[in-house]
Amino acid sequence: MPQELPGFYYDAEKNRYFPIKGPIPGTSRSSSTAAQKPISKQPTRATNSSLTGATTSKLLQARELRGNVFSLSKGKCNFKEEFQKRLISQPVVWRYGATNQTGDITLEQIELNVQTPEGQFRTDVLLTGNVNGFFSLFEVGNVGQHAHDTVKFIPSCVWPRIKDNKTESSKAPEHIWRLNKASILMPSSVSCIKLFGKHPSCATDGGSVQHALITSLGSETTGGSIYALNLDNPLDIGPNFSIIRRSTMHLVASFKCTVWTADFCTNPSEAVIGTNLGAAMVNMETGMASWVCRSKSDILAQQVIHSGNVVLCGFRNGAIVTVDVRERQRGCSSRAGRRHQIPYSRLQRNDRVTNEQWFELKANIWPSHTTFMPSSISCLQSLQLYDQYFLASSMDGTVKLYDHRLTTRGAVQSYEGHVNSHTRIQLGVDQSERFVMSGGEDCKLRIWSIRSGELVFEDKFSNSVPSAVCWRTQRSMGPQIEGKIHEEFDFGQRHSWEAWIGTQEGLFRMNWS
Repeated sequence: MPQELPGFYYDAEKNRYFPIKGPIPGTSRSSSTAAQKPISKQPTRATNSSLTGATTSKLLQARELRGNVFSLSKGKCNFKEEFQKRLISQPVVWRYGATNQTGDITLEQIELNVQTPEGQFRTDVLLTGNVNGFFSLFEVGNVGQHAHDTVKFIPSCVWPRIKDNKTESSKAPEHIWRLNKASILMPSSVSCIKLFGKHPSCATDGGSVQHALITSLGSETTGGSIYALNLDNPLDIGPNFSIIRRSTMHLVASFKCTVWTADFCTNPSEAVIGTNLGAAMVNMETGMASWVCRSKSDILAQQVIHSGNVVLCGFRNGAIVTVDVRERQRGCSSRAGRRHQIPYSRLQRNDRVTNEQWFELKANIWPSHTTFMPSSISCLQSLQLYDQYFLASSMDGTVKLYDHRLTTRGAVQSYEGHVNSHTRIQLGVDQSERFVMSGGEDCKLRIWSIRSGELVFEDKFSNSVPSAVCWRTQRSMGPQIEGKIHEEFDFGQRHSWEAWIGTQEGLFRMNWS
């Protein structure tokens, strides 16, 4: 067994030690000791009612007396981090009427050039997918009023609840507009929407999103499918607009299996899908597929990491496996790589009904990077500023942060309070990568600090599960270095915190004044 060295980790494949580079996501400290700091077993929970102006005043007073680092009851604290936690714990939530079951499966927000009869505009567009198979585009703002044949949806404040004899102080956000010809009924439930170019790591022209993929789940009579949405050219929403055009949106490929998830690789012409048979690479131009992983356990979540060389696959049996896609077989071959027998963890073996000690798959994998969660994987979310870290959630309510280099040692951080038993629920990470958001089966929405694991917001404003979440991408940000991004989000002076939440009850918008 290799000896553990402080500040280093051992890579079994390369048979050598590498330094552990900090910091833990969400902090600007550069010391590697931050990545090794033991996490607290007792999570600190949010008390939304206590986060008042008085506590913020005390925080400012402490900063004036003691500087940016000072002591509170929970230990030493950084002023900037504590100030942001207080900001994020006081959102305003709006519900858009008559949007029931619009985005209860998946949501993504993008910024597009839109061509109208009055001219070209730059505006936000919300992409939504629901369990009934409808994929829709909503324009956010006032550009939609110039389009032909639209439906307007008006927001109303649902949190914080307005008390008697008190007027609403927050300014209402923009209306959203749905174009009647910007909605399409898929053959089955929409299972995934993913954007290419959303993050600086894969952007090619200043961070603008130019392509999107949409997958349908499949049904008893048809298999799943993958569609391409081309956003290179301005979206012309004139009288002749229709999203069902080869130049805008088209079917890439259909499969004889269930398609649970998908993700873009390092270029928009290639994607990877997760199915009930394994994982396959798909050429988005030709529709040709090549299997990179075969397994009897469904792949419910996926995330491309490390410049597209490997894909994280989250299985129904709770395994998170790193698949190397650089040496894949060409064509839809069943020979997806070497055969592996992966042993279940001790906890997995104790909880399983059968006496199986391992599960089998065929793929080019990194065995030392395999880990298990207690239940089926619900969501995987890699971080862009700290690409060695990824977030994972499972269907028993577990949410954890892992260091991809040290997965066998367990999680780096845990996030307590999440409620889930069987639902695929999205994780949403804000652009500064300080906070992670998720809904729960108790119909509550929660926000945690990624670095500390502290639950900074927890409340219920919907009577259905907030299963789809996404944070708004800041306008015209473009690729920037880590420190620059954190500097822009330090005090909330220039931030653009805003999030969308999808439930069966409708679309919700969360912002911070």
